[in-house]
Amino acid sequence: MAEPLHIGILIYPNVTQLDATGPAQVLARVPGAELHMIWKTRDPIPTDAGFSIVPNTTFADCPRLDVICVPGGGGQVALMTDPETLDFLRQQAATARYVTSVCTGALALGAAGLLRGRRATTHWMSHEMLRAFGAEPVEARVVVDGNLITGGGVTAGIDFGLTVAAEIAGRRTAEAIQLGIEYDPAPPLDAGDAARAPAALRELLQGRMQAREARYVSGR
Repeated sequence: MAEPLHIGILIYPNVTQLDATGPAQVLARVPGAELHMIWKTRDPIPTDAGFSIVPNTTFADCPRLDVICVPGGGGQVALMTDPETLDFLRQQAATARYVTSVCTGALALGAAGLLRGRRATTHWMSHEMLRAFGAEPVEARVVVDGNLITGGGVTAGIDFGLTVAAEIAGRRTAEAIQLGIEYDPAPPLDAGDAARAPAALRELLQGRMQAREARYVSGR
């Protein structure tokens, strides 16, 4: 039998669950994939949607990963100054075939020193923060720069997952996965792109994001 394809998705307190579960739903369907939902312990992890996800792999027992993915979420702020998590990301990135992120998970990769000189994307409200880590921000749903693959905000995680699946297993397999999950988006509203959304709506969301980040930084 062929060796399993080890795909690891970091989960942590107050992760945005769709950042993690969108790619997981896609990548679990790649032939030979063994999916690891990773944290320091196997205790249930509260997401920012009010329910928990249970890790099935810890830092200590995680195998060498072929793909390491960091999703975003309010709890990502704490990751950026957490030596244990940053060391884990560096160690896995050193041997992984693909180093990846969704949404603000890119900032955790940046804090680990994994974005220097690379093209990357993240949630539209955090694009300019990528420059602080030596990255070149790109406004796109998914950006591929060598073995670094980054996705935009939240729902871009499904586009990201299909992109990674195509890189690993080929376009035909990725298309089969897309059809299997019936991914054919047709949003009922047209406010999902920051370039098209009204300025007042962008300002409202930016204010909410700043307030949320301030709460995490202060520990409240």
